[in-house]
Amino acid sequence: MKKETKKAIRPAQQQSKPGKESDLRPHAETLPKVYDGGRLKDKVAIITGADSGIGKATALLFAKEGADIVIAYLNETSDAADVKERINDYGRACLLIKGDLGKESHCRKVINETIKRFGKIDILVNNAGIHWEADSIEDIATDQLLKTFQSNFFSCFWLCKYAVTHMQPGSSIINTTSVTAYRGSPKLLDYASTKGAIVAFTRSLSMSLVKKQIRVNAVAPGPVWTPLIASSFSKEKVASFGSESPMQRAGEPNEIAPCFLFLASDDSSFMSGQVMHANGGEVVNG
Repeated sequence: MKKETKKAIRPAQQQSKPGKESDLRPHAETLPKVYDGGRLKDKVAIITGADSGIGKATALLFAKEGADIVIAYLNETSDAADVKERINDYGRACLLIKGDLGKESHCRKVINETIKRFGKIDILVNNAGIHWEADSIEDIATDQLLKTFQSNFFSCFWLCKYAVTHMQPGSSIINTTSVTAYRGSPKLLDYASTKGAIVAFTRSLSMSLVKKQIRVNAVAPGPVWTPLIASSFSKEKVASFGSESPMQRAGEPNEIAPCFLFLASDDSSFMSGQVMHANGGEVVNG
């Protein structure tokens, strides 16, 4: 069998240990990256579910770092309008698009409306998601299973499908998965399954798009204090939510948003197919 020859990507060279930086060709880039006007200056970012919670915190941070924002949300119009006003306060534009991301036609509309308004897409954050508790698998109706997958996973797939055509080298896709994808959740079977699918999708899509120089990564939050929590669980569970994490508390959305900023900016230019675990100290080895 013929031995495969590896392609040379820099001049052949060898030094005695431990080596000298001054003799390295080409020189390693070691200076801090500089961002005039913010890490995301003049970028266009689509963020789903940015009317509240992690999406809202991410939208505000992106705007602070110089990005124009498209917020795709379900029906929380007053919350979305408030986020838009705050984004405008940072001197950035914001487009609100209301509708059900669990429908392929609406996902296509989000991409088309973004291109119509801004002419490009630099960053796509698939963050929107829903869940319901169920005591057993017998309690999960097929309609609920389908709705959970349509909202959490299919929307992620469809938005990526229609966005990549408009994304240039250096663009970034960031998907929100969950700690439940790694350790499971006995009362959120369908939700955890969608988040596991997102992990596999992130890894696969990153490989598919690597030659186009579009990076695909994910963030896997643990318990985070958002309106979804207060609307999903009993009063007693809401009161103690997050207390079982190693840090014995739920995270705040603005503690998770910097993960998305890192993955959206050139600071993470050598990362793709990876998952960042902002979960309060739980080790999941994923």
